[in-house]
Amino acid sequence: MDTMTLWHVTPWEFAALAAAALLVGFSKTAVSGANTVSLAIFAAVLPARASTGVLLPILIAGDVLAVLTYRRHAHWPTLWKLFPAVAAGVVVGTVFLTAADDAMVRTSIGVILLLMAGVTVWRRRRAETEDDPDAVATRSGRIKARSYGVLGGFTTMVANAGGPVMSMYLLSAGFRKLGFLGTSAFFFLIVNVSKVPFSVGLGLIDGRSLLLDAALVVFVLPGALLGRWAVDRINQRLFEQLVIAATVLGGLQLLLR
Repeated sequence: MDTMTLWHVTPWEFAALAAAALLVGFSKTAVSGANTVSLAIFAAVLPARASTGVLLPILIAGDVLAVLTYRRHAHWPTLWKLFPAVAAGVVVGTVFLTAADDAMVRTSIGVILLLMAGVTVWRRRRAETEDDPDAVATRSGRIKARSYGVLGGFTTMVANAGGPVMSMYLLSAGFRKLGFLGTSAFFFLIVNVSKVPFSVGLGLIDGRSLLLDAALVVFVLPGALLGRWAVDRINQRLFEQLVIAATVLGGLQLLLR
């Protein structure tokens, strides 16, 4: 089957998917969480469940580029704290997908994203009033890592929407820009690759979806290069504001669709 007719995609719809793939590359190397817009575009053009399977390999391509760019800035102790909880969240998300309809998935994820954004803004404003500038980082204990990890695993499995949840965790833990990007790059490469068997088992990834991926993945690289150029021109405060704004936008998109 020709990739342009796969899923009955018109040229204009393919252009929208290509723009979303470019945004994935940009989000992976500049503003993590911005790919929630890509999620919404894929879900609008393709069948909702099928869109998650098409998007996953695109995300993995972006993760690889992000790891190559920021590999020296990853904070592995944070990653090791998160992985067990994320694995549990992925399993819960897989079970949830077998029973939930699209509306339930969208509402659940949207509410989680908005709550995480609200909690993060509240915590950061509270930290600004304290004497210790590292107060936020010192409070990133095991309980918080586990709760964010489970939510991140759940949201990334059911809708590829784990980025904003993990963004909120890393911001609340006090990560600076490059450490944030390096840690999230390795995190999502490992998590997204681990999701592939689950997605195949659920029928979300098959030969037809991979054909469309092959046509779209070339757009990830220019987005990643654009993001790498932009990140050096974004100061820390603006970076944090953009991440939070992208999270709120993604949550609202899911709730209002």
